Amino acid sequence: MAAGPETPMRVWKITNYTDSILLRTQSEDVRVDPRDPVLQRFVSRLHATVTDSASLGLGIAAPQVGILKNIIWVQRLDKEELPFEVYLNPRILQYSDKKQRNREGCLSIPNRADTCSRAYAILLEYDRIDGTHGIEMVEDFTSVIFQHEVDHLNGILYLDHLAEEQRSAEHAPVGRQ
Repeated sequence: MAAGPETPMRVWKITNYTDSILLRTQSEDVRVDPRDPVLQRFVSRLHATVTDSASLGLGIAAPQVGILKNIIWVQRLDKEELPFEVYLNPRILQYSDKKQRNREGCLSIPNRADTCSRAYAILLEYDRIDGTHGIEMVEDFTSVIFQHEVDHLNGILYLDHLAEEQRSAEHAPVGRQ
């Protein structure tokens, strides 16, 4: 609360041991109270962090600034004017069988981007900062952003998906020649 609502926070990186441990820890749900000044200030500062010129991310999760709460900001590339929107207590209820491969990077993993496989569409449930509840289907690259940020809330980094893809590839049956 000491800093103003437009003041970005430090993004935690896996290159720092203490940061790395926190980034691998599961977050907790938030009690949604639109009148809570601490929640309002934190949400504002998290937005300032993701839109800061030093970050310029497409999304951010509270653990990336050291706060183990289920709060994410996502740039809605699927909406006109590409707004950033905040989601509290987001849960992915369903993943499509259809997959997509895209390049992913992460503010907490400096100087790296990799191609990952993610669901093409997800069914997302969440709370809004005003206390209302929402459920929606999200598709295409915007669903990748949501999957990436919700993973952060569960202590999962996109590198973990790469490792899983590698293990799956190593154990896949070899086709007949």
